[in-house]
Amino acid sequence: MKPRRPALPWLAPGEALPPVSLAWGPEDPAPGLLAAGGSLDVDSLRAAYGHGVYPWFSEGQPILWWSPDPRMVLQAGAFRLHRSLRKTLQRFMATPGCEVRFDSAFGDVVRACAASPREGQSGTWIVPEMVRAYEDLHAAGSAHSVETWVDGELLGGLYCVGLGRAVFGESMFARATDASKIALAALVAWCRVHGVVQIDCQQNTRHLASLGAAEMPRADFVSRLRQDAQAADPPWRFDPVYWSALFTPVSRTA
Repeated sequence: MKPRRPALPWLAPGEALPPVSLAWGPEDPAPGLLAAGGSLDVDSLRAAYGHGVYPWFSEGQPILWWSPDPRMVLQAGAFRLHRSLRKTLQRFMATPGCEVRFDSAFGDVVRACAASPREGQSGTWIVPEMVRAYEDLHAAGSAHSVETWVDGELLGGLYCVGLGRAVFGESMFARATDASKIALAALVAWCRVHGVVQIDCQQNTRHLASLGAAEMPRADFVSRLRQDAQAADPPWRFDPVYWSALFTPVSRTA
């Protein structure tokens, strides 16, 4: 007899999410899936992220809410600055016309992420409904873009959610070699300067692992999140002096 599929809560718009402990486990059809339905308004998104939950669904699906266990997390002190990336950053920093900007082209970054092909995926989860939702969240001050610019052209970047000192990475794109890695490195440098301990990466990929991200138990992630989300929001802007934090050894514990 096949194992019985556990019931999945269906949320009305504005209804609170169930506790993350009720998310489907490793033996269930979709590990980490917590609920379906609800809405993607600003308050709902803030509440979800504040409890360690994020939306992820494809075209034609309802809104699906996830809280995987374990959680993939990049500790700011554990970022691996490989020799090749170090050289790329040093060249980028020394070249006129190369700069990192925060929040100057948020919508362009989200749409570029949506259009970027992903290994093993035939489509995108950044559907138009999600684009609108994160643009609203950005307008409300809780979603941000980190952008790699060269001679006035946007060549790569990422977008993320920020609640206090809790940072949740969402997606990256690159139109030139290492452009997305430069943006991630800038985010890590900014995190170190402003006391942000970790960046949520949601799910395990080889690329993220190669940069220092690692899995941690969901309970530990949520415990840290509760503390970080209560802090005041750091200023979301990038100063070139922040690069020095990336080349300075730091403790990997906090």
